[in-house]
Amino acid sequence: MKAYSLDFREKIIDVYFTEHVSVRKLAKRFGVSKSFVETLLKRLRETGDILPNTNPV
Repeated sequence: MKAYSLDFREKIIDVYFTEHVSVRKLAKRFGVSKSFVETLLKRLRETGDILPNTNPV
């Protein structure tokens, strides 16, 4: 599966902080899984980065 673009990730983060929307509502609004939003926010908190994970499995 192709990673979501940086622009798309930035939109999710922007809405989270400007509109104070819940993770569940963000996921529904952007058509992604709740776990994706949780992982994105966790990565932002821990590393300050929202780039896709580039490590091959």
